[in-house]
Amino acid sequence: MSGGPGDDGDGPDDRSPEVLPDRTAALVERAQADRDAAADRFEAARSIAERLGADPIRGEGADPATDPPEGVAFGFWTPDLVDAGVPADDVRLELFTPLSGDGNDDGKGSVDPGRDDLREAAFRVDRLPVERDGEFHWVAVEGIPVGTRDRLGALYQLAYRRPDGDGEWETVRDPLAYSLPFGAFAPAEAYDWPRLDATRPDRDHFASLGTDGEALPTTADDGLPRVDTATSMLEVHPGTSTGRGSLAALAERFEAIGEKLRAGDPLAPHERNYAGYDAVQLMPVEPLTQAYGRQWYWRPGGVGGETPDDAMERERDAERVTVGAERPDQTNWGYDVVVSGLGAANPAILETGRPDELVDFIAACHAMPDPIRVVFDVALGHADAGAAELLPDPFFEGPGMYGLHLNYRQPVVRAILLELHRRKANFGADGIRIDGAQDFTYHDEETGEQVHDDAFLAEMDRVVHEVAGTEFRPWMIYEDGRPWPREDWELASTYRTLIDQHPHAFQWSPVTFAHNRPALLTFWATKWWRMREVGETGSQWITGVANHDTLRRGSQVEVTDDWDGAPINPYLADSPPETIREAYDSPAALVWFHVAMPGVPMDFLHANYRAPWGFVRDTDPTWNVKVVAEEAPWIDWHVPEVSYDDHDAFARLKALGFETRAELKEFVTTLAALVDATDYDLDLTAELLSVQGTPLSSEARDDDQRAGDSDPAAEGITAVDLKEFSFAWSADVAEYLVLDRWEDDQGEARTAFDRRVREFRQARPWLRADVEPERGEAFGYRHPTEGTVVYQALRRDPEGDETLLVACNVEGTPVELSPTGVLDDLNVDDSADWSVAIAAPDTSAAPGDDAATITLETADAVVWRAGPSDD
Repeated sequence: MSGGPGDDGDGPDDRSPEVLPDRTAALVERAQADRDAAADRFEAARSIAERLGADPIRGEGADPATDPPEGVAFGFWTPDLVDAGVPADDVRLELFTPLSGDGNDDGKGSVDPGRDDLREAAFRVDRLPVERDGEFHWVAVEGIPVGTRDRLGALYQLAYRRPDGDGEWETVRDPLAYSLPFGAFAPAEAYDWPRLDATRPDRDHFASLGTDGEALPTTADDGLPRVDTATSMLEVHPGTSTGRGSLAALAERFEAIGEKLRAGDPLAPHERNYAGYDAVQLMPVEPLTQAYGRQWYWRPGGVGGETPDDAMERERDAERVTVGAERPDQTNWGYDVVVSGLGAANPAILETGRPDELVDFIAACHAMPDPIRVVFDVALGHADAGAAELLPDPFFEGPGMYGLHLNYRQPVVRAILLELHRRKANFGADGIRIDGAQDFTYHDEETGEQVHDDAFLAEMDRVVHEVAGTEFRPWMIYEDGRPWPREDWELASTYRTLIDQHPHAFQWSPVTFAHNRPALLTFWATKWWRMREVGETGSQWITGVANHDTLRRGSQVEVTDDWDGAPINPYLADSPPETIREAYDSPAALVWFHVAMPGVPMDFLHANYRAPWGFVRDTDPTWNVKVVAEEAPWIDWHVPEVSYDDHDAFARLKALGFETRAELKEFVTTLAALVDATDYDLDLTAELLSVQGTPLSSEARDDDQRAGDSDPAAEGITAVDLKEFSFAWSADVAEYLVLDRWEDDQGEARTAFDRRVREFRQARPWLRADVEPERGEAFGYRHPTEGTVVYQALRRDPEGDETLLVACNVEGTPVELSPTGVLDDLNVDDSADWSVAIAAPDTSAAPGDDAATITLETADAVVWRAGPSDD
């Protein structure tokens, strides 16, 4: 860090930010007016929360698309500062303005937030006084750059001197930031959100909602359009869907597919995996927690800085600092959120570092020949332990299953959480999935029990979203397995609680929740009671067995050496990798959920690719070793010998000494046993592994790999080594999961079949309705099974004369079937003239064939139809 003003060219230039006194006073007065007018503290906080964060100031009549802002209004909720007795005069707004190489503001900003290499950048730092208003601090400022698509804006946070007399400074991050280019643990960016909203390329999409020419169908909901349900949906993990791991790359993929569809050009096999859906659900795109000591993407003092604030002396009101900065590089599913900054996009999947990238992806989906809804997966049911560094203490009720339990009953916290939800949806989401809705609970002091806060979930449902000037409500989906985690939850859960409360809402079905493992023998037979619920009452369920959770859980089943004796379906394939791919993407399962069953079938992109999938994260140095140990069976399921031997696969693990798959498998299996036996005592686990001897304790570990050891000369391994192993595992596995790696493995016949089935569903939205015996519909499975579980269904178009007859060999030996036999099993008398509409690639039938007896192997399916010709 260099000196202050007057230090021979190192000081900031003359264009310093200045407080706008009148605007600041107006911010305070408006907050006071909100409190005076409100019926209670929560109502007041709902109004005030909309103005927290950093909002550009424009004059009346200004056009945000063309007119630059006059300044920025900042607001913070700071109850901890007030409770600690911090004097108002000791609180400052700290601004970091990016400088060009010569120390002057170049008008565009010289720091590229999209660069993923750690480099040094110069910032001018200004510290301005703020106004205290009860638990809030406000200030309006002019003379600072505001972020746009093309430039980095000023970064900001509050800084205050601790009142304990030691003179130390602390910081307050902004939980309601619109942009966090260097992660949730770095200062936020003052971003021109109104400009982004006014210039987004899909403005017409939103303007059409609720009109005769609407891009998506809607239903009136208390005077506003609510986006209607999709017909089918694709779940996507942005970080591993492309080699670049970004939303920009994913947008380009959809744009390329859209151009081919418009031109009538054929899709490549891998492109077909995206086709046939009218909704895409993104796994969470929120900013993540960070691994302490490993993942600092903002380092005052330069590249060598170790913590976000270790070089900030703060002895001057203005100075120049050198900061080591880079775009976050993280491996994560997306659920390890810190809640702070949830309204922003995760910078780790923004290759430009700009929030516009998420909007551009949404616009690409809306621009498809048939517009695709974009569904956000919102994780507000918990907070990672790292959130304690970023949020005021009132945010937390106490420890929780996934870190910290949020205090939903605290009025201001409740209001801010709802505001975060609103801001995130205002990126342009057509739908919202609420992750783990059963986890939104509060402690009842009278009963001592945790009570579901369904009132809060109702508030989330009623939030009005506004995009490009259009107010609307999104399609709402809840994942709710209550009474999970009660011991009897699998029997007791109804998956209907929130549908009953909100008739327009959807929930994940019982066959979609995490515990479903279709690779196990008798899965389809023993789950029939749940499948029956889907058929009878599943019209508002998200269905299907392939998603991020089920595929991960299926990969945690241990595979015994005696393959024939394992409780794994031996009919699917000859090896575990082939088996799990077929289990989660079988023709039988696809046809059953897309043709026979009601609801909205959801597929998982990795399953469509028949690619490996697993649980990866590099954000938790405390528990990461345990996470990896729990994944020990994953090697059997997803890594055949030939894949491990690829020269570019698992490079980090090989560098640690694991030259063969067998060595890695033996080590991880032993690690899992010791983690369990020692109750996760890493020091003891490392000692026991050292005695046994492993590749990790061989000469393959060089001095750099031992650098963190308490005893670098030790011949054995330490807990630090185990942590390094876990991070190497996470990085290598994440690269192994990238779908571009598996692009050339996509089969012509199989991808064409899968696409045909999905488009068959798209052409028949009436299939979403429950199976209605009153209309002559039926479903069931063949009795007796005699070694084969055959699911069967008869569906009738309520507005036409098309009838569909479905048969799926979901598990067991080959079976011969005909329309007559299936109808007999269903106790239906129908003498229609049947022909084949859909047949699995490995069968002898083809679409258009006359009905005849057909042999279905395990996982094969056939659909016969009767009625008008099918184009």
